[in-house]
Amino acid sequence: MGWLLILIASVFEVAGAIGLKLYAEQKNLFRLALYWGGFFVSFVLFYFSLHYLDLSIVYPVWVGLGTSGAVLANMLLFNEPRNFPRLCGLSIIIIGVVGLHVTL
Repeated sequence: MGWLLILIASVFEVAGAIGLKLYAEQKNLFRLALYWGGFFVSFVLFYFSLHYLDLSIVYPVWVGLGTSGAVLANMLLFNEPRNFPRLCGLSIIIIGVVGLHVTL
């Protein structure tokens, strides 16, 4: 259950990051709700995942998946560069997150 919560929390963190980017470009109520709502739901799910998993696992996984998701979303939605060093760094983050999962 804890892993499912942290996975969903990471998805909402990415939604919050996308909302933040959109809100920075043009301020309207929908973009503000996506920004604040995404981060709020993400944080609440992060909190509940702590009932099942240790903080030393939950926090890096939450941040790593959120960061990776935000990078991928920005590449796909906002045409940010897709170069080798960036993809290599993204791969390292994902390997670290998987490594934390395997060590349990």
